[in-house]
Amino acid sequence: MEPPAELAIRLARAAFNRALADADLAAVEPLLAPGAVLVAGTDSAIITGRKAQLAAWKREFAAHDRTIYTRTPETIVLSPIEPIAFEHGEWQGVSASAARHLASGAYTAKWRRAGTGWVIEAELYLTLA
Repeated sequence: MEPPAELAIRLARAAFNRALADADLAAVEPLLAPGAVLVAGTDSAIITGRKAQLAAWKREFAAHDRTIYTRTPETIVLSPIEPIAFEHGEWQGVSASAARHLASGAYTAKWRRAGTGWVIEAELYLTLA
């Protein structure tokens, strides 16, 4: 039995957070839609497509003192007419070596049900600190 949509999205976000903490590209890949778009928080850089995002994460994971990013969902809004949802929450980046806070802010992610799971179609970040 599949979990309700909101729980499924929260579990997928937790899996994404674990994959980032573990530098696990193979675990990130199935959570991104093929055309996933990410708009970065500070410089508004746009990373379009799963392959481009995986390349960006690969570079981030290889950094000497990489940043570990965590997204903490506050609300999930489910569409009553389409298999889509918005996730709103807070994000933070900490230094992997010193656990030092580097940046944080707010984010919104758009999810779509794909097969038996949910994938990220878009993420938009706002840097606040």
